[in-house]
Amino acid sequence: MSEPASITPNRHLTSKEHLRLWLRLLRTTRRVESELRERLRLQFNTTLPRFDVMAALSRHPEGLKMNELSQQLKVSNGNVTGIISRLVEDGWVERIAIEGDRRATRVLLTRAGTEQFHQMAQAHEHWVDELFSSLSSQETHHMNELFAHLPTEAGPEPDSPESTTQGDTP
Repeated sequence: MSEPASITPNRHLTSKEHLRLWLRLLRTTRRVESELRERLRLQFNTTLPRFDVMAALSRHPEGLKMNELSQQLKVSNGNVTGIISRLVEDGWVERIAIEGDRRATRVLLTRAGTEQFHQMAQAHEHWVDELFSSLSSQETHHMNELFAHLPTEAGPEPDSPESTTQGDTP
């Protein structure tokens, strides 16, 4: 099939470069995420989804309703419910009934959960720093500026360095 007349050779080359960039971003993201998952498992006996839930709750000390938490993480209520149950068993999260709504609960980090998350977040930041250590400060800044032009999900980006969830199952 021939290309439409409106596509010039330069456009074709740019398109190929975009595809290469996408594949490199995907490979890099998968590699970094895999390394973070493994380190969380080995050092803290936890998972990235649990870390993501705790990160979301750490940004809301007053707690979140389960549906609010699901929306923040962009996952189903069912996914969050199982993770919350395990975090409650570990003593890191507590459920609080919402007055006037017997079906809804608010979840928040316990003091132990806050302390545990703080330790995990510090390690996570160190690991990310280590994984990107081949980039200079200037290169990192430049890449951040370039990536700011790429499409992202609607809404403001989280300010927190602990935020890692990217829309798939936590």
